Amino acid sequence: MTAISACRLTKRFGDRVAVDGVDFDVEAGECFGLLGPNGAGKTTTVRMIHAFTPITAGDLVVLGLRVDDEPVAVKRRLGVVPQEENLDPDLTPWENLMVFARYFDIPRAEARRRAADLLEFVELTSRAASPLDELSGGMKRRLLIARALLNQPELLILDEPTTGLDPQARHLVWQRLRALKAQGVTQVLTTHYMDEAAQLCDRVALMDAGRILRQGRPADLIRADVGEEVIEIRGDEALHRAVLAVLDGKSLRWERAGDTLYFYCTDGRELLPALSTLKPAHLLHRPASLEDLFLKVAGRSLQE
Repeated sequence: MTAISACRLTKRFGDRVAVDGVDFDVEAGECFGLLGPNGAGKTTTVRMIHAFTPITAGDLVVLGLRVDDEPVAVKRRLGVVPQEENLDPDLTPWENLMVFARYFDIPRAEARRRAADLLEFVELTSRAASPLDELSGGMKRRLLIARALLNQPELLILDEPTTGLDPQARHLVWQRLRALKAQGVTQVLTTHYMDEAAQLCDRVALMDAGRILRQGRPADLIRADVGEEVIEIRGDEALHRAVLAVLDGKSLRWERAGDTLYFYCTDGRELLPALSTLKPAHLLHRPASLEDLFLKVAGRSLQE
């Protein structure tokens, strides 16, 4: 079953094109990631998915419903974790959940049961009656996830869910999102953290300047565009010339960014002996990542 189908989806704000005719499908039960830098069009795309922002052009079907024809019906079946924290500051976590439940006409007894279960799920039971300003940023992000799950949504939209969180809080949020996926909840995740996408996403779409540059399974995309491994060598121009001379004749994909050379290969171990003779101050041999893929495809310069 296809949870989301977008065809030539476009959004303009005046003369500015925020989303430029993108095509993608999200299958039921998967976590689909929209990746890219700030301003790539990720948030605008998900806002069209949950009927917050009107569509300029194209077709968008969510859970079998055309979003521009049945926005209210779509919203009732979704849960949304927004990029900006928008909890009611005058209410406790418990009260935030109970008030939100009214928007979905959830009977009070059922709302209380769900609120208690969700606070336990996000490990906030002990803070249920705390003033909101006593909660950390990570606690508030977890409370937003609990709120988004109150109506038992078929599809969960997560817009930059861990921005600004410390590592411990990020990993706890990741654990909760993986648990939801195991329960069959379809997820659409926007992020500019490539490690987050690698942790959570079955498939990803790389966005930049409102367009989708690549989409597919992370491992497949990395293998096709980057390779299995990366070697980084940092140094001055003289070192760069020496490295390129040593590797001359080898079939390698490489690029230079500032003071660093990047070599993309299948097995970098065979290159290390020759490179070590040059005694570079910084030589790093590591697995290729989604971040390598994005920087290679979209460019490393902000102007690009």
